[in-house]
Amino acid sequence: MNELSLFSVGISILEITYIIASVLFILGLKMLSHPLTARRGNIYAAIGMIMAIVATILFHQKEGKPIGNIGLIIGAIVVGTIIGWVIAKRVRMTAMPQLVSFFNGMGGAAAALISMMEFPHVSPELIAESGMSNGHVLAILLGLVIGTVSWAGSMIAFGKLDGWIGDLRVKAMKFVNLTILAVIVVLVAYIMTRDVQAASELTTFIYIIFAIAVVYGVLFVMPIGGADMPVVISLLNSFTGVAAAMGGFLYNNQAMLTGGILVGSAGTILTVLMCRAMNRSLLNVIVGVFGGGGKANTEEAGTVKEITVSDAAVLLSYSKKVVIVPGYGLAVAQAQHICHELDKLLEEKGVEVKYAIHPVAGRMPGHMNVLLAEADVPYEQLVESDEVNPDLPNTDVLVVIGANDVVNPAAEDDPSSPIYGMPIIKARDARNIIVMKRGMGKGYAAIENMLFFNSKTRMLFGDAKGTLQNLVNEVKAL
Repeated sequence: MNELSLFSVGISILEITYIIASVLFILGLKMLSHPLTARRGNIYAAIGMIMAIVATILFHQKEGKPIGNIGLIIGAIVVGTIIGWVIAKRVRMTAMPQLVSFFNGMGGAAAALISMMEFPHVSPELIAESGMSNGHVLAILLGLVIGTVSWAGSMIAFGKLDGWIGDLRVKAMKFVNLTILAVIVVLVAYIMTRDVQAASELTTFIYIIFAIAVVYGVLFVMPIGGADMPVVISLLNSFTGVAAAMGGFLYNNQAMLTGGILVGSAGTILTVLMCRAMNRSLLNVIVGVFGGGGKANTEEAGTVKEITVSDAAVLLSYSKKVVIVPGYGLAVAQAQHICHELDKLLEEKGVEVKYAIHPVAGRMPGHMNVLLAEADVPYEQLVESDEVNPDLPNTDVLVVIGANDVVNPAAEDDPSSPIYGMPIIKARDARNIIVMKRGMGKGYAAIENMLFFNSKTRMLFGDAKGTLQNLVNEVKAL
């Protein structure tokens, strides 16, 4: 076979591989919708990515020339794989949101770097034909802006989740962020309307856009409170997907394009669902006034009633229906395994046990689902909040473990509350309520939870893991 035939064969193999990889991405994403197939879905998507990377290295050519610096590329892949593997293996479940933010930020940074590297090399022939106002330049600029915002925002989200960056809430922040967005749009329009011979003449403006996008990424995440972090993580994830899709356009890479579109669309849909779950506006997320803790209520709210571990064990053991509401406190205490042991003991005694999962419980989308799946809690026991609420009046005992705002009646009773209108798990409708907490601390919204003072509520203070272990021992002894 001559050189031209070999080139054609290589291109065909590359395109076929990209199609197969895209199909694997789609199958993988579909399988992620159910815990029983999620692990296999991850494997399918990973296989698709490996195929796309290998095929690109072997068969991709630009202007008839194969990819150079193969050694550096493979070396970078190996180093990145090792670092990612070590970090993922060592991360604690409570730090999973930080890990997601960090990895997501790296994706955004990669997309931004691609744009910064590619802009000076926009084909002079393309510029001579259509000027700077062409799809190639637009894809570069969008990838730069969106990728940079995703990177900067994800790093701030990482710091806030890890506790070393606080909130910055200024009333004028909305207008500041809108102004910054307007400046970015003006600069993008300016670049695309310039009459130049080469894109390199405008490289300075690329760095200016990058710097402004970094500022916007920081400022738009800084005001966001901890209770709203699941939404911002989801939104930033969709940004990274869109930025990656821009890279797919630049390189005419179908696998990269498909992967980016899937991540972007899935992240956007999830963001919208999370906003609905918290009764928030997506526009407020984008302009950076999303969330924000309310003022702590320092007035005496009432008297709490405590319950002993022995009494709690008796109440649970002789119930017909028990609903457990997990929250971030369960993750902090690493108590998911002992919690599952308790629900198995209760089921052996004929008690029906369900877990009520609120969409924004924890610090990232699906945090509680992941936590309980790690403890091998059957998926059938997990019930979404809107499905469990109608059955709560018939529930003998509802157990709240480390959750706060997602069961706070202020969302329904107090129009002045920052969480007013947020759909909640209507815990107060249950016949008996047991709340496991370390103390009387408030949730992320920094407001008092009147559920704790309800006449049907009994507080069981202490570390969730230790308390659950004592509860398991008491149930076994009955």
